[in-house]
This record gives sequence, structure tokens and C-alpha cells, in this order.
Amino acid sequence: MSDILLHRVLPFSKRLISETVLPGETVVDATAGNGNDTLFLAGLVGESGRVFAFDIQQAALEATANRLDKLNDRVALILDSHANVDKYVTRQIGGAMFNLGYLPYAEDLSIITKPDSTIEAIDKLLGMLKKGRIITISVYDGHEGGAKERDALLAYVKSLHQADVHVARYELLNQRKNPPFLIAIEKVREFEAVVRVEE
Repeated sequence: MSDILLHRVLPFSKRLISETVLPGETVVDATAGNGNDTLFLAGLVGESGRVFAFDIQQAALEATANRLDKLNDRVALILDSHANVDKYVTRQIGGAMFNLGYLPYAEDLSIITKPDSTIEAIDKLLGMLKKGRIITISVYDGHEGGAKERDALLAYVKSLHQADVHVARYELLNQRKNPPFLIAIEKVREFEAVVRVEE
């Protein structure tokens, strides 16, 4: 057992996903970035599983391919917006991960995730998600455009019907310099179309 109970956001996100994803399943890394989550998911699904990893930057997919090394055969690297996930994934999924913001160490840090495409992707993935499984979303809001995405995302998840999903927010309150926080969405009953509730 780890000495740390309250993990930082990224380790806690992985902990949630590792408790629900099974070997042989299909999962989605909606923001491949430098490949850390993709590699983690490829290890979870095993030789018979499949990871679909999305990014709109070729440099991100190249970095991810290099990180995967011998596990590349478990992963489909897709140069496209995660909003188009339904064009590539046609089966139920065991989980999905988002790591919002920009590509670390990229030349152009103005290329960021956007609220409209992020919410569209989550909508579609919730329809594909198996009952009892989780989507994790690591939210960074310290960069230009981050606050807009954060606010839109929070409004969206609060509108999701409680009979369909449970939504939780996890964060460490004493961290400095705009630390990320985590949104976890658990699907609690089968549905194909997301229902939103007006306040």
C-alpha cells in the first residue's frame, strides 16, 4: 500500500481507471500528448485489448509512438480531433482519459483543447462507455483559454442527469500556481444519448 493516500491529480486519475478497465477491452486516450496516458492504457488492456489515442498534432503522435515502443501494436494513433471519436471507435469502451490544455514542450503552446470539441467528445464517449465505467478529465486552467474551457466543462457536467452518471471533482486545495483538478464521470445506467437537465 502506498504511503500517500491523497495523490496528485494524474496518479489519482490512473488509479480510478486501473480499478475499472479490464484486459482485452477497448479504451480511449482522447488527448495523446506525449503518450504517458496512452502507454498506461496499453498496459491495462493487454495484448488482446485496443487503445484509440487522439491528437491534432503530428508531433504528439510521434512522441507517443516513441514512448509506446513495443506496445505500438495495441494502439491506433489518430491524427484528428477527439470530437470525431465515433468515426473510429464503433464498439463499447471500458474507459477514457482526457488531459486538457496544451502539449507540454511543444513549439506552439497556443494550440490548446477547446470547450466545444471536448464536450462533444465526452458526449459521444459517454454513449459508448460501459455501465459502471469511468471517464477521467484532468483540467488545467492556468493558460490562456483554460478558464473558458473549465467553466464550460463544469457547466456541462453539472447538467448531466444524476440517474445516468455520477460526477465527482477531485483537487488538492493547498497546491500553488493553478494546479490541475480532476473530473471523474461514472456511468451508472445504460444509455446511448446523453440527457442534460436544465437548472
